[in-house]
Amino acid sequence: MEQPGARPVVAIVGGGIAGLAAAFFLRDEPVEVDVLEGSPGIGGKLSLSEVAGMPVDVGAEALLARRPEGTDLIRAAGLAGGLVAPGTTAARIWSRGEMRSLPARQMMGVPADLDELGRSGLLSAAGLTRARYDLELPATARDGDVSVASYVGARFGPEVVDRLVDPLLGGVYAGRSEQLSFEATLPGLADESRRHSSLAEAAVALLGGGPPLAGSVFTTLAGGLGTLPAVVAAASGATVRTGAMVRELSRTPSGWRLTVGSAHAPERLDADAVILALPGRPAGRLLAGVPGAAPAAAALGGIGYASMAIVTLAYPRSAFPRVPEGSGYLVPAVDGHPVKAVTFSSIKWPHLQAGHPELILLRCSVGRVGEESVLHREDGELAALAAADLAAATGVRGHPVDARVTRWGGALPQYTVGHRERVAAIRASVATQPGLAVCGAVYDGVGIPACIATARAAVDQIAAHLRERQAGDTSVPHGGLGRSAW
Repeated sequence: MEQPGARPVVAIVGGGIAGLAAAFFLRDEPVEVDVLEGSPGIGGKLSLSEVAGMPVDVGAEALLARRPEGTDLIRAAGLAGGLVAPGTTAARIWSRGEMRSLPARQMMGVPADLDELGRSGLLSAAGLTRARYDLELPATARDGDVSVASYVGARFGPEVVDRLVDPLLGGVYAGRSEQLSFEATLPGLADESRRHSSLAEAAVALLGGGPPLAGSVFTTLAGGLGTLPAVVAAASGATVRTGAMVRELSRTPSGWRLTVGSAHAPERLDADAVILALPGRPAGRLLAGVPGAAPAAAALGGIGYASMAIVTLAYPRSAFPRVPEGSGYLVPAVDGHPVKAVTFSSIKWPHLQAGHPELILLRCSVGRVGEESVLHREDGELAALAAADLAAATGVRGHPVDARVTRWGGALPQYTVGHRERVAAIRASVATQPGLAVCGAVYDGVGIPACIATARAAVDQIAAHLRERQAGDTSVPHGGLGRSAW
C-alpha cells in the first residue's frame, strides 16, 4: 500500500485495448500502474498471425475513423504515420444466391431511402411494398427498451430485418436482431425515432438529406491493428504482466487487495485503486466477493457472449474468374450459410495488395449466437467449409495456398434488451466502491473507440478519487463511470 512519499498504485485487471488504454492515460498521473493479464499475451481481440508469409489481423481489422478516441490514441502512441485508409468500403449482401449492393443510405440496415432499397433488389416485391408502409403507419408505441427485430419489423416488415438489419448486426455482435436491444445497439436511431412516426425519416434526420459524408469511415494501421497493443503498453510506462490471473478482489482499510496466480502459490498485490478491464463474467466473479458490489456482480454475470471464428484464406489471384468487387459481403442468417461475412482484405486495404500482388487475402467470419455447433469442427474442416461457401458466392476455383483459423470463444458481448439499464445498475453499484472503476466492450460499444472511451472515463474516475483522498476530503459523493469528475 501507499507509504509516505510513495506514489499510489493502480492495478488494471485485463490487458486488452481498454486496459492498455487506461494504463496509457494514467501515465499523466503521479501513480504506479500494474497491468495484470491472465492470458499469455496482451491485446485481447487485437491480434496478428502470419498467413501466406504476411502478418495479418486475425481479430479486429479496422476502427471507426469518425470517432476520435481510437485515432487519437494511435497518434499519441506515435503511430500516426501508420494510419491508412481503405481503398473501398462498398459492401454487398449475398442474398438468395445473388450478390446485391448494400444501400448507401441506411443505418445498420435501417433504410433511409426506400427507392434505393427497391433498386438494390434485396427485397421481394411484397417485401418492398410492406417496407413502404413505414411512411404511412402511425407511430409505433414503445414503452422502454425493445428488440431491434420487433421495432424495425413493426415499421418495415420482416424482410428488412432478415435481409438487411440482421446481417449487419450479426457482423458486429454475432447476435440476432430478435434478441438485441434497439436502445443499446442503435442508440442514435432509437432517440431520433421518438421524434418521428416513420423510422425511415428518423434515419434521414441522422444521416442528413444529402450524399454520404466525404472521408473514409474506417482506418487501420499498415502493420495491422495487432501492432497497437505492444506500442501502447510500452508508451504507458506501466508494469505489464502476462500469465497473471487475478482470482480474488477484496477491500482493505486503505484500498484493495488482489490475489494473483494459482491457489497453490497465490501472490497478494495491494493497490490504492483498481480498474477492471474484463469481460462481464470474469469481472462479475471478482466483484461477487466485494461487500456492496453484489448488484454489479449479478448484472455482469448475466450478460451473454457470442463465440465466433475468423478463417483467413489466401488464394492465387488467378483462382478468381474476376477480381472481387468491393470490400466484401454479408450473408443473411435466414439463408443458412455458415459464413456470415467475408472481407476481401487485399481489395479493401491496398497496402496488402501492393505487398503481394499475386495473392488475394480474404477473411471469413463464422459463428452467430445459436450456431455454436459449427465452431466445434476441426480447423481444417472449418477452413474447408468457409472455402466452399466462398466458392459458391464468388466462383473462386481450387484450394487456398494458405489458411488460418482463429477462434474467439466468448468474444462478443450481447447487448440484449435492457442492456442500458443493466449497465446503469453496474455503474451505480461500482460507484459505491471508492477507488474502483470498470471499462471495456461490455458497456457502451464493442468497437475500439468505444472501448477506449470507457478507459478514459475509468481513469478520470480513479484520478478524481486519488486526488480527493490525498486532499483528505471524503465528503464528496462518488460518481458513476462515464463522469469526468466526482
